[in-house]
Amino acid sequence: MKNISTSIIKNKLPRYALILLMLVYSYFLWLMIKITLQYWPIQTDVAFLSIKQDYIHLLHYRIAFFVHVFSAIFVLLAGYTQFSNSIRTKYPQWHRHLGWLYVVVTLLFAGPSGFIIAIYANGGSSSQIAFCLLAFLWMLFTAIALLKIIKKQVPSHKAWMIRSFALALSAITLRAWKYILVAVFHPKPMDVYQIVAWLGWTLNLVIAEIIILNKIK
Repeated sequence: MKNISTSIIKNKLPRYALILLMLVYSYFLWLMIKITLQYWPIQTDVAFLSIKQDYIHLLHYRIAFFVHVFSAIFVLLAGYTQFSNSIRTKYPQWHRHLGWLYVVVTLLFAGPSGFIIAIYANGGSSSQIAFCLLAFLWMLFTAIALLKIIKKQVPSHKAWMIRSFALALSAITLRAWKYILVAVFHPKPMDVYQIVAWLGWTLNLVIAEIIILNKIK
């Protein structure tokens, strides 16, 4: 009886953990949608743009910013179901279609526009390098994942998509770290930017590698 109970607990815990994770992700996704809607209809003096007035007059920055804001949310929505084994098994076409949405939006819209606005990131050269590297690696990992699935190298495709999505999640994690750092340490605004510019995605990659080592075969 004890062995049976232990087996049930081991089987259910990951399921409960996954449900909790999806609920947390759903909450942050809802917050990201709310943030995105602040800029619709197109406004150049609200939210984050209120502190970017030195650059908003630049046409290429303005275009890149709105392309990034309105396209990146689709990446987060597409990634919402891409790592579900049940959806991948029962609804392979949905997995394929949403995968293409993720790849196209990342490589053609969210990634390139993110690189452009990263050049003008707050916090000086340290933050600018961090965000430019983030955008470059995000596009690179996504492109590699695409090539792997074209070659039918499924395990490798999964690994690179996990890395790619870990970087996509920086949109959420860097904001979470910002709130934590401000609440606990009360640093100067530019110090916060310099920290979260790196912390917001490097830790994600570390976690991604742990997941890959333990789950991908």
